[in-house]
Amino acid sequence: MCGLHDRAAHPLYSPTFSRSSIVLTRPPVKFIDRIARALPQIVVAPGFAAILYFVYGFIIWTGYISLTKSKMLPNYTLIGTRPYERLFQMDRWSVAIENLFIFGFLFVFVSVIVGCLLAVLLDQKIRAEGFIRTIYLYPMAISFIITGTAWKWIMNPSLGLEKVIRDWGWESFRFGWTVDNNLAIYALVMAAVWQASGFAMALFLSALRSVDQDIIKAASLDGASPWRIYLRIILPSMRPVFMSAMVILSHLAIKSFDLVVALTGGGPGYASTLPANFMYEMTFRRNEIAVGAASAMVMLATVAAIMVPYLYSELRGKKHV
Repeated sequence: MCGLHDRAAHPLYSPTFSRSSIVLTRPPVKFIDRIARALPQIVVAPGFAAILYFVYGFIIWTGYISLTKSKMLPNYTLIGTRPYERLFQMDRWSVAIENLFIFGFLFVFVSVIVGCLLAVLLDQKIRAEGFIRTIYLYPMAISFIITGTAWKWIMNPSLGLEKVIRDWGWESFRFGWTVDNNLAIYALVMAAVWQASGFAMALFLSALRSVDQDIIKAASLDGASPWRIYLRIILPSMRPVFMSAMVILSHLAIKSFDLVVALTGGGPGYASTLPANFMYEMTFRRNEIAVGAASAMVMLATVAAIMVPYLYSELRGKKHV
């Protein structure tokens, strides 16, 4: 009885009597405690709001503008899909799409192959591995503007590699890819592969170092050669890394802009124009905002066609795990 009176006297104890039981009510939650619980959401909210407005808001705005008759300035009068019809009737856009397929395929394929070979070679525990790995990774640390400028000097017929080899006595040597309509797009591929293959190498090397060594030892004891172990065991187990590398490189290929500006300027003429350069040209130089917005939405759809299936497969795989 005395204990009951002591509990009742406690400030946090508020009994409510009924016929069959005693119900204890919790003390009210203080305002400062509510703020503390919501602190993570409060901290993240401004950044999340900025992303919603400046990313997704402008995507919606661009989609709307692509359906209007905007020219030099935005005009919000809807005209349907006419800008898209004009877009796909332009020869410049057809060349840009063709260049994107050539550039994207060669850039992704060659970067993955070169990166994988470099990773396999470095996985042999060679001397000065850290130094060599740094050399391969260095191009990824610089911007595409610098890469394009450097390769523009290298490929310049009057002062680059062509001039050097001609001065050595090989007068018939030609390396003017940047001034050739048929070869300019391959000059972009060469420069882009030089920069991105080190990134692919880093991905593959980290995956190689994470392979279960017990499986490799067991295969070696069975008499399998090192190359057979790589081809039959190690590389197939790296399939998710290959997918990740191809998705990332495909995204880089689709939005490539600064490398083209620095290396070829989209030329000769518009022979090496990519969709991102077409969008900039139409929007800011030719006063065709609606057509530029339509090209941007086509590029967004292309990126989504690559990213959405990849993300879906990743999330589905995690659920099964």
